[in-house]
Amino acid sequence: MNEKDLSLYNRDISWLKFNARVLQEAEDSSVPLIERIRFLGIHSNNMDEFFRVRYSFVRRLQLSSDKNHEDNLEGHAPGELLKRLSELVNDQQQRGQEIYEDLKKELARVSIEIISEDGLTQKQAHFVRDVYRNQVSPALTNLMLSQAPEFPYLRDKGIYLAVRLIKGDNEQFSIIEVPSGALNRFITLPKYGKQYVMYLDDILRYNLDSIFHIFKYDSIEAHTVKITRDAELTLDDDVSKSFMEKIQKGLMERREGDPVRFVYDRNISDKTLNVLVDGLGISEFDGLIAGGRYHNKKDLMRFPNVGDSSLEHERLPAIPHPALEEDRSIIEVLRKQDVLLFTPYHDFGKVIRLLREAAIDPKVRVVKVTLYRLASQSRIISALVNAAKNGKDVTVFIELQARFDEANNIKWTNMLRAEGIKVVSGVPGLKVHSKLTLIRRDEGLEKLVDYCVVGTGNYHEGTAKVYTDYHLLTSQKRITKEVRKVFTFIESPYKQYNYKHLMVSPNSTREGIYKLIDREIAHAKSGQEAKFWVKINSVSDHGMIAKLYEASAAGVSIRMVVRGINCIDFSDSTLSGNIEAVSIVDRFLEHTRAFCFYNAGQPEYFISSADWMTRNLNRRVEVTVPIYDEKIKRQLRDHFEILWKDNTKSRLFDSNQSNAYRKLNGPKIRAQLDLHSYVKKQLLKG
Repeated sequence: MNEKDLSLYNRDISWLKFNARVLQEAEDSSVPLIERIRFLGIHSNNMDEFFRVRYSFVRRLQLSSDKNHEDNLEGHAPGELLKRLSELVNDQQQRGQEIYEDLKKELARVSIEIISEDGLTQKQAHFVRDVYRNQVSPALTNLMLSQAPEFPYLRDKGIYLAVRLIKGDNEQFSIIEVPSGALNRFITLPKYGKQYVMYLDDILRYNLDSIFHIFKYDSIEAHTVKITRDAELTLDDDVSKSFMEKIQKGLMERREGDPVRFVYDRNISDKTLNVLVDGLGISEFDGLIAGGRYHNKKDLMRFPNVGDSSLEHERLPAIPHPALEEDRSIIEVLRKQDVLLFTPYHDFGKVIRLLREAAIDPKVRVVKVTLYRLASQSRIISALVNAAKNGKDVTVFIELQARFDEANNIKWTNMLRAEGIKVVSGVPGLKVHSKLTLIRRDEGLEKLVDYCVVGTGNYHEGTAKVYTDYHLLTSQKRITKEVRKVFTFIESPYKQYNYKHLMVSPNSTREGIYKLIDREIAHAKSGQEAKFWVKINSVSDHGMIAKLYEASAAGVSIRMVVRGINCIDFSDSTLSGNIEAVSIVDRFLEHTRAFCFYNAGQPEYFISSADWMTRNLNRRVEVTVPIYDEKIKRQLRDHFEILWKDNTKSRLFDSNQSNAYRKLNGPKIRAQLDLHSYVKKQLLKG
């Protein structure tokens, strides 16, 4: 099938439909109240990233002199697509505001009130004054526009109060940055009959007289505004600069990226709005969005629970892995069997424990690891430094181009190098997105014995608590030998390798998956049962979708659990009639990537770091690993079946991606809770 003739659903619209599913969770009355508020924060955070990355990309295409962009945008012209995206964003913005107002009413029913600066009691007013003087005032930045030599730079992660002071016919304008960082956006006031919470913005509003005490004015008004900037990281081609220097320069330029969205309080005066729009250089191609009183609702992700525990999800404790006893060497276990960690149902700390064991094991000679995103206080880094101090040959591959984590990764790179650890900072032209660890041990044999971890998610202790991921721990030579090749390729990317077991992007992932699908197509054409299932985050690569259409037309049954972007067109049954796809959005972010091909009754299972997106197949170092252990195969099968039977949090992909909940007869199944129960039963079985 010619890719140019493909019928596809636009990826950016599909992404916004995913974010609408997040908004559904904020709206769902069966979700605990504080969790609903936090889902509203997740929706806002997602929308920020959408504007910084995808909306900015389409906008650049619109401004480009080259107008042949339809192939990149699934047949849409940039201007037409921007208009449609703006409509969807505005609809979600309005719906989000309505949900927010409903949630405030729900909070009031449980004696929690979000209070503004109006109507404070004397005791509350005294408390708010103290908070301002002692916590807020020392961190305050107040810019008087009439005094500034040029319009100030507004950063895209901040929120600002646009202040207008009026004295007769004269007026002055100021911009106050609402402090962030150590200060939580939500301040808990002393309990007085009920529990009160106040936005930091409103604490500033209440103290405007203190902030502007040197000015004489008749009236003063303050409204919240927020800007989002293009997050494209541009690297120059100066050969005299190191890769890290180019990244650092790109980060500086990103901070001054063009504005792509400006959100303001719809009650702001026209005069104040015009001053801001003119000063910021907002153009007709930028999103100018009238919102409510508060912006940066992403901060709602940190909304405090000042009520009882029923307002949050009941905690699901991590379950010990039956093979990994606390006082037993993990390396000794891996000599005898493979282990699959399924986080957060299992504890990600077992990966850290393996590294700590390697750090002190006198027989371990070499430790290699790829890092994409890391926690701000990383125990992974601590374990690697420990290994180096104990004389191990440690090599760390840190991806400096991990979007929005570049600065953090530069910090870790410098720190590791200061400890004498060899750091490889990515591969020119490729991002290293694979999740790999290799431990080489001298066991008195002719060659070092290898142990490895191949995963679907980052080595980030924070996200490991809320992202579902697989980590395969193994010592199987057919896998470890090829993992070693991947590390050699990253160090020497101009040397190509052949892989019999792993599928490795950018060289063999696409070809390998095509072959697996082609085999099912051949089985279908010969009259045999043919099917496969896929669990993935996004599917948008046009060639991959063409292959899925081909399989569907041949009679191959395809089941897909796709969390986010899905560019398959479900409106044409001749193309996708045998493809059924659902999305699950719940308390954990579905991040596992796995698939199984029926293979005429001899099913083959895989886990992968790669989504089925062009960037993962063509422009990143990704690893897909086959599962050979029969017990783990059964676990993967059971995990998928539980997900597939979800009739509580599962939405069916239809022709318009309308996010209708999937209805299945039978008992209520909520996959993530049932998966926790399943993993717990595995522990009891041993």
